[in-house]
Amino acid sequence: MPATDPSTSRYREVERKFDVDASAISPSFEGIAGVAHVQPLPPQDLAAVYYDTPGHDLAAHRITLRRRTGGPDAGWHLKLPAGPATRTEVRAPLGPEIPDDLLDVVLAIVRDRPLAPVARIDTARSVVVLRDERGEVLAEFCDDQVSASVEDSQDPQAEQHWREWELELGCGDLKLLDRLSNRLLDTGARPAGHGSKLAKVLGDPAVPPHPTDRLHRALAKQIEQLLVADRAVRADADDSVHQMRVTIRRIRSLLHGEETAHAALLGELQELGAVLGVARDAEVLAQRYQLALDELAPELVRGPVGERLVGGSLRRYQTGRRRILAALRSPRYFRLLDGLDELVSAPAAERYATVGIAYRRLRKAVKAAKKAADRDAALHRIRKAAKRLRYAAAAANKKKIAKRAKAIQTVLGDHQDSVVSRAHLIAQADAAAAAGEDTFTYGLLYAREVDLAARSRAALRPALRRLGRAV
Repeated sequence: MPATDPSTSRYREVERKFDVDASAISPSFEGIAGVAHVQPLPPQDLAAVYYDTPGHDLAAHRITLRRRTGGPDAGWHLKLPAGPATRTEVRAPLGPEIPDDLLDVVLAIVRDRPLAPVARIDTARSVVVLRDERGEVLAEFCDDQVSASVEDSQDPQAEQHWREWELELGCGDLKLLDRLSNRLLDTGARPAGHGSKLAKVLGDPAVPPHPTDRLHRALAKQIEQLLVADRAVRADADDSVHQMRVTIRRIRSLLHGEETAHAALLGELQELGAVLGVARDAEVLAQRYQLALDELAPELVRGPVGERLVGGSLRRYQTGRRRILAALRSPRYFRLLDGLDELVSAPAAERYATVGIAYRRLRKAVKAAKKAADRDAALHRIRKAAKRLRYAAAAANKKKIAKRAKAIQTVLGDHQDSVVSRAHLIAQADAAAAAGEDTFTYGLLYAREVDLAARSRAALRPALRRLGRAV
């Protein structure tokens, strides 16, 4: 899969649709507060072919992929849900084939299933642009005469015809959109019964039965969140690698009540988490070192320590991110997602991790730490057990237990970050010394990490006591 195409662009689209009778008279927008100029544009003839998998997987996630000709925005359009009446539209130049860059955005949903035309929609559009006193576009009103058909339909009567109105927000605010909507409603328009033209053509997609037990619902929610995090990682959104890693850990925690039954899925999730961890650990180190160096007096920062610590970590992050993208485009990842889908659609007879099981494992880890030769590794195991307890408690709506478990996770997370940072500092100091560079600053940073680790260990015992009282 190629890297991101610079010709691809993203837009945030806020719009409202209205059903309207064929004989309705288009509204006037004169006299609406904030609107200084009303500008009709020349009519547009738009032709769009929509693509989806045989099972309409994109439609099931309220996503549309189309190739449009005609109008000022001819090209490939991918529309993703981004909130109530809001979508993110990703555009690519017009071409005969689906752009790889657009396909990559939804690859976790499409996987290796084929994409083919599912509908054709032709629109005769009249547009009115509403501008403020400076000429900025506040909103657009579209009056659409629509003809649509399902691809490969053998029924000549299956073609649909309707009229609809659209309001799309420009630089205006939601209050203006409300005023414009009221003007349309006053003329007899009705809020549309469909979210998109394609949804009206294809009808509502088949939706799997909603899980009835609480933990099963929690699992389904996390798997859906995994798909959202997947898109964010592909777009290199801020903190996206961390959020995807957290979601994977939540899923693993929910499955830990039945390790034998879910061994294969747990193993694949662990492997994917490890791939994400390479980039995430480098990202954490870069942020950690930058903050620490900023807090030091300038005369205490000696030699190219920033380039070695911050710059080197950022380069490792980019290398790790390339590994992540390769993993997210692999058949192995697709099969993992297939397995998670099957788990959600299965009868709710599985037994997932419970708060009691997770708490007993945490206590066992605490007890084992007292005899452990490697104290740092033992504390890291306590942290992982606390994390699993937190996620199990959150799924069971045990908010107080989840909060106390998170406190332990945070304390020991700081400790583990210190462990990783100290090992890295020693290695970088050795490299700096071999290059004849001043290593004074590395010693200062190391001492800070030692102090942080000591404070984290001191905070663990009271945090464990507070958790015990909550349980």
